[in-house]
Amino acid sequence: MSDKNGNRVAEESLNNNQIESNNDNNIDELGELRSLLLGIEQPKLHRFYEKLDNPDVDAEDISRILPEAIILRTMKDEQLSEAMVPTVEQAIDSSVKKDIDVLSEAIFPIIGPATRKAIATALDEMLQSFNYALEHSVSPQSLKWRIEARQTGKSFAEVVMLRTLVYRVEQVFLIDKNSGLMLQHVVAPLVSAQDPSLVSAMLTAIQDFVKDSFDVHKHEGLHTLEFGELTIWIEEGPTSVLAGIIRGNAPEELRFVFKNTIEKIHIKLGKEIHNFSGDTEPFAASQPYLEACLESRYNIPLKKNNYTYAWAALGIVAVILGTWGFFAIRNNNRWNSYVKNLSEQPGIVVTKTGKRNGKSFIAGMRDPLAIQTDKLMEEANLNPKKIIHLWKPFISLEPKIIVKRAEKLLRNPKTVTLKLDENSVLKATGSAPREWILSARNQKPSLSILGISKYEDKDLKDLDIDQLNAYKKEIEEIIVLFEKGTTQFLPGEVEKLSKLLSKLQNIINAGKSLEKNLLIQITGHTDSGGDKAANIKLSQNRAERISTYLTSQGFDQNRFSTKALASGQILRPESTPEDKKFNRRVSFKVIIDDVAN
Repeated sequence: MSDKNGNRVAEESLNNNQIESNNDNNIDELGELRSLLLGIEQPKLHRFYEKLDNPDVDAEDISRILPEAIILRTMKDEQLSEAMVPTVEQAIDSSVKKDIDVLSEAIFPIIGPATRKAIATALDEMLQSFNYALEHSVSPQSLKWRIEARQTGKSFAEVVMLRTLVYRVEQVFLIDKNSGLMLQHVVAPLVSAQDPSLVSAMLTAIQDFVKDSFDVHKHEGLHTLEFGELTIWIEEGPTSVLAGIIRGNAPEELRFVFKNTIEKIHIKLGKEIHNFSGDTEPFAASQPYLEACLESRYNIPLKKNNYTYAWAALGIVAVILGTWGFFAIRNNNRWNSYVKNLSEQPGIVVTKTGKRNGKSFIAGMRDPLAIQTDKLMEEANLNPKKIIHLWKPFISLEPKIIVKRAEKLLRNPKTVTLKLDENSVLKATGSAPREWILSARNQKPSLSILGISKYEDKDLKDLDIDQLNAYKKEIEEIIVLFEKGTTQFLPGEVEKLSKLLSKLQNIINAGKSLEKNLLIQITGHTDSGGDKAANIKLSQNRAERISTYLTSQGFDQNRFSTKALASGQILRPESTPEDKKFNRRVSFKVIIDDVAN
């Protein structure tokens, strides 16, 4: 018995040890599984469970390790996220059933901008479509609106929208009641707004003026202001004021929208408004409520059974036909004017005109010296590429063409004008160098071949003779002054002799080219004082001194003659000593072909 009992005890002890060993193994395997699932090392996990099994563990200990465990598990795979989905969905469902405003306010910052962007995009597309449709309308009303758009600088669609507008809330202001400062401001699309702070200050000032100037109760105030087409509606809350600027006639139902908006703003932001100290950033949350007030309504007329499109199409066809007719008539008039002008040109004979291969053509005869047709086409505003010219050359005997041939033959300078009279006499007028005059006279036989019966140049001025006379005048204007009673030059008179030398050379050269004989007469003078015989001798000596000087400079002595006049020809009346000085002189006279000019 004792052996059996002993064996049983040993056997039970062995079984217990195996069970404990199995339990320990199970515990180790479970711990390892937990460590893998949570991503926490075994020592940390053991410490974590020790704290969980400890009844004295507090929330602070769990809060330190739980976020880390969740993060590590989320980084490993998505099992934790999938496990939490039902719980989160149930929580959201419970929150919505309890208070829908909580969730709507939480997601509003995302939905609000997206909604506004979608509305703005739709509005832009609507305006573009609306503008496109209106641009193609041809009603009298649309023409009136187009004129208004041009005068005001607005787009056509904007003018139409304003003219079909029943009412539109263009701006909404949220103003602090105590300070009068603007908390938030919204503007309708396509509306140009002034400085919102300035507007809010004006509204506050008007409110204060009404309250201070009239017997009103504490909670009463100004509710409506009208300025032409604009009306301002004001709704007051406990600590703020809502003001809307309205264009047109808004219905009274809109006031309920304003009242509902100010109530919602006070419910949501009442604390922020009450504690307002100048920072407007917290009131951005009121913008969705304010934008809900930006209502508008347009008077869209009912479609009538009319023939607008038919009349518009007919009008377009009429415009096209009218435009085509206008250009066709204009081009035809230009063509007829060109043909007529071309026929009147000397040296051109038009024999035929017409159309060929879609182009206009003109045929006839043309003298090589006739005017170029390109110039006439340019004057008539015609396209040279659409006109064909078919010319046959011929020699024209028209006076203008004959003159052109004579000009080409003679190569007359610009100072010479040639003209053919009714007797075929070519007359030259103007002025020309003597060389050209002589050359032209030698061309008389060639001119007769051109149909010119006679050439005359009696009215033609010889430029070389004129130049010779100009040199003569310059020399005769020179006088050389002397000292009293001597043949000595006054200071500065020698320079006059230097100028005289170049002028004498010019006139001698010109005389040779014209085959003219030149004689320079040098005359001596004295003042009226002294003996007459002595003055004659002194005058002669003065003239001979000038002649000797010129001869010494290389001039032929035979070209000079001397003469003494003493005081026979005084230059000035001798009322002063200065006058007498000018009478003691030598003067010059140029004689051409032994004839004094």
